[in-house]
Amino acid sequence: MPPVTRNLIIATVLVFLLQLSGVGGALAPFALWPSPLNVLAAPWQLVTYSFLHGNIAHIFFNLFAVFMFGSELERVFGPRRYLMLWFAGVISGALTQVLVGMLFGMQAPVIGASAGVFGLLLTYGVLFPKRRVVLLIPPIPMPAAVFVALYGALELFLGVTGLQTGVAHFAHLGGMLGAGLMLRHFWRSRRPR
Repeated sequence: MPPVTRNLIIATVLVFLLQLSGVGGALAPFALWPSPLNVLAAPWQLVTYSFLHGNIAHIFFNLFAVFMFGSELERVFGPRRYLMLWFAGVISGALTQVLVGMLFGMQAPVIGASAGVFGLLLTYGVLFPKRRVVLLIPPIPMPAAVFVALYGALELFLGVTGLQTGVAHFAHLGGMLGAGLMLRHFWRSRRPR
């Protein structure tokens, strides 16, 4: 496993073990509380929320995706650019959730690495559009580009309709946006002037 992917997984697991150990309440200031004033007062939340998780399933699926998609993307981009891509997704996801929270009065704290994961997912779909991805439940194989498009559309639908509460759908979409913008920056910086 490449080093940045491995270290992201280790750091997230260590923080989750801290949460389980009973100091979870002490970690509340590190969750993302989606209000502009709070983010100005505690800007670290734009990153730290991504290391916190709600339960075993939450952390398992996020870290499984980091392992599956992140390992390959780190090999393609190298550690530095891969880390830039990851944090572009995480921070953009946080800012998107803050904006949506401000517009629609959503004030529940946000935790989880999903914005970064969705950024990796978008990048994987762009770089390897025809590569087969198999859903876990149900096990349906499809091209990565189709998987990313369907998953993004589903997140938008669920976010707009509010049919699935307790999930930061707009943070997921913001993660895709941030990674897409970073990917565009990478491509532009490679062009000769």
